[in-house]
Amino acid sequence: MTNANKDKLSSARFSQATDAFVEIFTASVGFDQRMAQQDIEGSIAHATMLCTIGILTKAERDSIFQGLEQIKSEIERGEFQWSIQQEDVHMNIEARLTDLIGMAGKKLHTGRSRNDQVATDIRLYMRMEINAIIAMIERLQHALLALAEREAGTIMPGFTHLQVAQPITFGHHLMAWFEMLVRDKERLQDCLKRVNIMPLGAAALAGTSYPIDRELTAKLLGFSRPSANSLDSVSDRDFAIEFTAAASIIMMHLSRFSEELVLWTSAQFAFIELPDAFCTGSSIMPQKKNPDVPELVRGKSGRVTGHLMSLLMLMKSQPLAYNKDNQEDKEPLFDTVDTLINCLRAFADMIPHIQAKPENMLNAAKKGFATATDLADYLVRKGMPFRDAHEVVGLAVRLGVESERDLSELSLAELQDFSEMITEDVFDILSLEGSVAARKHIGGTAPDTVRQAIQTARAALPAKR
Repeated sequence: MTNANKDKLSSARFSQATDAFVEIFTASVGFDQRMAQQDIEGSIAHATMLCTIGILTKAERDSIFQGLEQIKSEIERGEFQWSIQQEDVHMNIEARLTDLIGMAGKKLHTGRSRNDQVATDIRLYMRMEINAIIAMIERLQHALLALAEREAGTIMPGFTHLQVAQPITFGHHLMAWFEMLVRDKERLQDCLKRVNIMPLGAAALAGTSYPIDRELTAKLLGFSRPSANSLDSVSDRDFAIEFTAAASIIMMHLSRFSEELVLWTSAQFAFIELPDAFCTGSSIMPQKKNPDVPELVRGKSGRVTGHLMSLLMLMKSQPLAYNKDNQEDKEPLFDTVDTLINCLRAFADMIPHIQAKPENMLNAAKKGFATATDLADYLVRKGMPFRDAHEVVGLAVRLGVESERDLSELSLAELQDFSEMITEDVFDILSLEGSVAARKHIGGTAPDTVRQAIQTARAALPAKR
């Protein structure tokens, strides 16, 4: 038997050394070493439980603790020697532990398998990262609230079909983004409930004959409960798929935000100015200020959605229980986490420095007959059926189009040609300010209502970290 074979976990079963290419092809240590902290945390809890049920002595347990702490320190200092021959993070740490403390290190794997070990590590890792993502969402929400408060009375056009529809305030628009993030955070919090279930103790697929105490291990690791079925525990990655689905929705929202920022910074809109630190120039056109950060975030949304599709396809044909296919779950998952956190951070850093251009927004709102609906509502309040009011306003708009004037610029006499119900007070509602101020119900765009919504949202949001 070759020396290489002696180092293999399954060396006693095989008479030939693993092919050099296959060894590299099947190894996961290049990316799953990211879970080293969780692997050590899980091993400490497992050793504690094994000592409680009498499989490890206290001396062996303490030796394992000391060895794992040394390994943790070596990893943190960048001194740990990762080996492809040991395949993955789990066997690398176990091999080093055995080198450090001898026989006690070999006893650590009693009552568990790499199958339930990796499933536990992933859940511990995801729990940590989901909480970090939630914190980043809250940071972005605080930034949005501050900007919305600053722009609560800034009038801009609201759009449907990217056509001017009705006047709103910039603050109200920003609060729409805020509400999307509220739901995004709730989805992650709900996903966390299913992530926070412990598979450790399921062993390879059938559980173990050792008298393990799974409730104790779950408590030590902060899980809500042990998993209920050993086959399911080691074989499914639906919790990772659910997280990636939630991440895809968040990225879709960030992509929508990005699209609007890109539009609003263009010369055609000129609604806002992005900080220079989040833009780049052109190699050939000296006048350019490109909104690279929003564009890149918009592009990265497809990357995360692609990871969701990858994980769905990974799982769709797997029989129970564990299969090597599941090694492919980590890279899409890890990249989803990295991409999402980085995009949220970019937005949280950028949003506070956005400068609105109120005059440009106001001028844009004056185009497209944004108060047409207000005129129709005015006539309905005076007793005209809505369909008749709709027709009257349509005629008034036609005159405005033909004469290149907004409704508020038409004379009272001209408006009365379409309906005698129209009186001098109509100009109160045809102004942009009057239109916006009239929408003062919950969820409306009136500046005072927007400020109240900001106050309510801030009270419900954890304090800024």
